[in-house]
Amino acid sequence: MPLPLTTTFRDVMATAERPLAGMWVCSGSPLIAELCAGAGLDWILIDAEHSPNSLETILAQLQAIHGYPVHTMVRPPVNDTVLIKQYLDLGVQNLLIPMVHSAAEAEAAVAATRYPPEGVRGVGSALARAARWNRVPDYLARAGETVSVAVQIESAAAVEAVEDILAVEGVDAIFMGPADLAASMGLLGQQEHPKVRAAVERCLDAAKKAGKPAGVNAFNPDTARHYMDAGAGFILVGADVALLARGSEALAAQFVPAADGDGPTVSY
Repeated sequence: MPLPLTTTFRDVMATAERPLAGMWVCSGSPLIAELCAGAGLDWILIDAEHSPNSLETILAQLQAIHGYPVHTMVRPPVNDTVLIKQYLDLGVQNLLIPMVHSAAEAEAAVAATRYPPEGVRGVGSALARAARWNRVPDYLARAGETVSVAVQIESAAAVEAVEDILAVEGVDAIFMGPADLAASMGLLGQQEHPKVRAAVERCLDAAKKAGKPAGVNAFNPDTARHYMDAGAGFILVGADVALLARGSEALAAQFVPAADGDGPTVSY
């Protein structure tokens, strides 16, 4: 039996002839994940940093998505060796590691995905879906082939260190998060600020020079196209929860009379 799903996001990016468009899946719902997987996008990101996802819900979504012609990346809540080990054992093959601010942190992320002596991943293939419970021959020797690692550049410190981060062996791509980047620059909520866009573009340029793919989050269509023209090889252009929020608001605006022009109300 060959290794399952050996085409990683790293392999896809190496042969892509255009920027790859994807979306966030944040609901924690396998049904929504499957719905999005069949939409025709190139890739989806299951998020556990800012979304209600556990090991169990991630597993259910991986199972729901399996078989659809879409590439799946998963973001853990933190750059943590134990969590990364658990994600890999679930069968996650493409990781997006958040808040990587230095080459040392990038090295730690890569080490968490490799068995010794190349890394520190704990060995539990007999218990793991990734190895099909030891039904995959030579899994321990070849597991690295099935994993790609992208790290997030989302702070001013990370931008300054981007060349060193890109030079880390095993970092397959970088991905810019303009929201956190803006906050770290004292520009909270101003992802479109010229200084933020310039920082993103600096990272895109550094990745091109390093020969590695770079991606970015951009829900504004004009900004997304700008970054694609500037060299972004993969991009997130929407999210399941955002689409549902705006779509339901549009229905309410169309069919429910507004009271004194008020919009949706929120209570905590």
